[in-house]
Amino acid sequence: MDSFEQTTLELTKQLIRARSVSPDDAGCQTLLTRFLADLGFTIEQIPFSDVHNLWATHGRESSDGPVFVFAGHTDVVPPGSLDEWHTDPFEPTVKDDMLYGRGAADMKGALAAMLTGTQRFLSASKKHQGTIAFLITSDEEADAINGTVKVVEELERRGTQVTWCIVGEPTSSEQLGDTIKVGRRGSLNAVLTIKGQQGHIAYPGDAENPIHAALQALADLTATKWDAGNKYFPPTSFQISNIRGGTGANNVIPGTMEVVFNFRYSTESTQETLQSRTEDILGQYDFEYKIDWSLSGRPFMTEGGELIPAVQSSIRELIGIDTELSTSGGTSDGRFIAPLGTQVVELGPCNGTIHKVNERVAIDDLHKLSRIYTAILQKILRDS
Repeated sequence: MDSFEQTTLELTKQLIRARSVSPDDAGCQTLLTRFLADLGFTIEQIPFSDVHNLWATHGRESSDGPVFVFAGHTDVVPPGSLDEWHTDPFEPTVKDDMLYGRGAADMKGALAAMLTGTQRFLSASKKHQGTIAFLITSDEEADAINGTVKVVEELERRGTQVTWCIVGEPTSSEQLGDTIKVGRRGSLNAVLTIKGQQGHIAYPGDAENPIHAALQALADLTATKWDAGNKYFPPTSFQISNIRGGTGANNVIPGTMEVVFNFRYSTESTQETLQSRTEDILGQYDFEYKIDWSLSGRPFMTEGGELIPAVQSSIRELIGIDTELSTSGGTSDGRFIAPLGTQVVELGPCNGTIHKVNERVAIDDLHKLSRIYTAILQKILRDS
């Protein structure tokens, strides 16, 4: 290993040791801050409530200069059953050239690669065009209400324009760099409560069963074609994630039924049209209901510009493969950054073990990812 590779691995290990279950940062950003300060970055902490947010900049940050942002999160999901882990999830372990630990792939390994990728770039380019920035939060895996979205609001208030952004989410499928995300579907959640009348199950005439009343309406919702998608997005998906009803007794007709569902939607639909069509379907049935909506994020898509070609060519040069452009998967903090008019690309390690027990990342992939990040900086900030 060269010095950059050794540093990437050591940084990842140090980050994994921090038990930063969302929204606890557990000292991760202190580690990042020290590293970036040593590289000459100006450090700013932007906390909101119990969430740690870091904004660090290198170069001249101005309203008319380009800004390149590395975005990521230090928080991780809970480890799950410790009995199923082969090793302590918060003690980084190397086995068969893989690094095991919670956050290894999502996304502490990518954070380390961003740091050393930037370090390598600055060691060869003391001066560069525009500004390099890091936007790091500890509130991505949970509520995502006091993290990146709040920092973006603060940047908007200041008039800071973000030109390009790389988000270090684990986007690769079978091989590092085989897939990057150039957009994401929107996510719209709902809690539907159908009201009935509780009663004895032996006397259904004296009660009103909300489960029976809802069955056909739910069937219609699941059978509805919401849109056909387009060349960038698959068709909008409606999925029921939970149904709750009853008292737990087998002789009681419940008084209410609760259905939790989600739309993952393309740019062919909007929050407003999905809500309206849902309520039109429900209105065809003779039952009382209420529905509470919450929007996790609107769909976004990066088209054109310099960033996607720079990422593709960097991967091709260093890995030797062509990259698939994708909008699949869950939401990411890219949904908060894209509305700034920013070109957003998500690029990170393989995602096969994220959120699972025995999460892991190939050590060689961390080294390659660091070099890819360096190459992207060289293409964007030297040639922009």
